[in-house]
Amino acid sequence: MRVVLAGGSGHVGIALARYFLGAGHDVVVLSRRPSPVAGADGRHARTVPWDGRTLGAWSSELDGADLLINLCGRSVNCRYNAANRREIMDSRVGPTRLIGEAIRGLAHPPRVWMNASTATIYRHATDRGMDEATGEIGGSEPGVPTSWRFSIEVAKRWEETFLAASLPGTRRVALRAAIVMTPDRGGTFDVLSGLVRCGLGGAVGSGEQYVSWIHEWDFVRAIEYLTEREDIEGVVNIASPAPLPNREFMRVLREEFGVRVGLPAARWMLEVGTWILRTEPELVLKSRRVMSGRLLESGFQFEFSEWHAAARDLVARWRGGCAFNSHEGARQIEGAGV
Repeated sequence: MRVVLAGGSGHVGIALARYFLGAGHDVVVLSRRPSPVAGADGRHARTVPWDGRTLGAWSSELDGADLLINLCGRSVNCRYNAANRREIMDSRVGPTRLIGEAIRGLAHPPRVWMNASTATIYRHATDRGMDEATGEIGGSEPGVPTSWRFSIEVAKRWEETFLAASLPGTRRVALRAAIVMTPDRGGTFDVLSGLVRCGLGGAVGSGEQYVSWIHEWDFVRAIEYLTEREDIEGVVNIASPAPLPNREFMRVLREEFGVRVGLPAARWMLEVGTWILRTEPELVLKSRRVMSGRLLESGFQFEFSEWHAAARDLVARWRGGCAFNSHEGARQIEGAGV
């Protein structure tokens, strides 16, 4: 199988490249910055330059591809000023529209195109889970902060651009993904681990807001599963079946690291801290209680459905400096009873 990852040089792209290389597939990464990724057998993903704005030689890589995944998007870990808002929106909508244009000009379009989206599209929810069928799109609920409305508008525009393209030869899946947890340095889990080890891993704000997450192994397996399931298209939530409140989420992580104390962060402290760090409090204050309804209903089985088991595995591999880079490595972990 030939897999093309557009914007695949980030943590999620690297996890996918490792997985598909480990399975013996050919992997091509479209990226502004080369970032070599190797599988367990030493084979590397091939990197092809593109700017995400203009058609070029890169479009030939899509011709005859079995799977195309678009992961493009500027990090939302920033202050939502006018310039950053424009870049966040354009870096998602622009490449999505461009890829659609490229596909329309191909003799053999990709069999499947999956486009990144986000679980942030749902409303702030602590009362019930949000699945694809009954989840409520956010942005219109009373008292919702302006920055939260912006994130939801980005998600809506992103999906609308993706699903509006007329591409009869390509099945499309919009991935409303929760936070993908990997042990790689610089990722979300690594950042949370740093807070815990410094004694700052307590509840944030009220601690009642839900955290939706998915273990790296289940994320890449879900992508492979959706590739094979030709009957599934449209919006799919990619999240573990057991989101949990921030307070509980951080307590479990402290336990796995063997840290007894975690100082809480009141909302006012978070507002000040995120202002100093030039980021937005939404990233940790908004409750994301997302459920993978379509995956579960179709028969997909999560191997890390509970945060306890996922955190235990991630902490062990974070300490060992290793990651899933092959199917064989995954089988070894499964055999250990994780």
